[in-house]
Amino acid sequence: MTESQRPSGEYPMYPSYGNGEAAYPPPPSYQPAQPVFPDPMGPGVSEPPAPRRRVRRPVALLAAVAIAAAVIGGGTATVIGRLADDPATTAAGGGVVPGTTVSQSDKGTVSGVAKALSPTIVEIGATSTAGQSTGSGVVITSDGEIVTNNHVIADASQIKVTLSTGKTYTADVVGTDPDKDLALIKLQGASGLKTATLGDSSQVAVGDEVVAIGSPEGLTGTVTSGIVSALDRDVTVAKEGDNGQSQGQGQGQGQDQQGGGRQWPFEFGGQQFNGDTGESTTTYKALQTDASLNPGNSGGALINMNGEIIGINSAMYSASSAAGQGSSSAGSVGLGFAIPVNTLKADLDTLRAGNGS
Repeated sequence: MTESQRPSGEYPMYPSYGNGEAAYPPPPSYQPAQPVFPDPMGPGVSEPPAPRRRVRRPVALLAAVAIAAAVIGGGTATVIGRLADDPATTAAGGGVVPGTTVSQSDKGTVSGVAKALSPTIVEIGATSTAGQSTGSGVVITSDGEIVTNNHVIADASQIKVTLSTGKTYTADVVGTDPDKDLALIKLQGASGLKTATLGDSSQVAVGDEVVAIGSPEGLTGTVTSGIVSALDRDVTVAKEGDNGQSQGQGQGQGQDQQGGGRQWPFEFGGQQFNGDTGESTTTYKALQTDASLNPGNSGGALINMNGEIIGINSAMYSASSAAGQGSSSAGSVGLGFAIPVNTLKADLDTLRAGNGS
């Protein structure tokens, strides 16, 4: 028998299975050695290159970023929505206060603006010792806060507000600011009303198209259109109670029971229009527009083509009334003025507190 040439110890002994015989095949007592490969950079050996794995991190990273952005964006939108619903947060003068908007398909059209914003414009009837007056107002909160001109409701003992639907509410005066010719009233028991979007009058430019909505001569929801004719016009008006004229332009002439067809007087460029403003006056910077404004438009809205309120209509010139003619021949000659909406937004906290400047 040929002797084995293998050195002793080459095959180690393994534990038996209990019958005295060695296990077969014998289990290795250690992990098999990995094969080695020449190092291409020099002598010796090195570990084999790790198997290439498919890299999915960029895709996963993009997905994670998208999810995070959606979560953050949704949270931001929620916060903005809550802020917009809180009247206390809308008093600042800057930015746009969300409300009813024009649909994308109707944007830029007079009919689209009228359809979207008419439900947010109301007719105001105020009763005072001077008689019955008619003006307009803009709904700014769903529970019935309405902005109008101070001269529309000054000295009123009773205020009735009619919505575009024909529904009528009694309103209380919250605050007035005669120096800015602004007032805030609140409907009794109202809820779920459509609100107007308060825009940014600092972005208005001469030549911009505008729409005016109000109740001239008591004709509720009348729509006219034109352009912004000029900016920062110094308009001087009488404060309430002066010359018995405090209900002037707001009264809608034909609605006036005792006033004899008076107009709301104002001064511009050193001249007086629509009568005498009296001794107690206030001056504010106004937007000038050629959109037709008539008595009863006071307190209504001047609106841009995106459906944002850019001004509160406050004064208009009627050549026929200036000549002393009756209300039946009075009318707009394309010279109207509106209080910039940023003036209103900056004054809201004051009005809500029941104070005036």
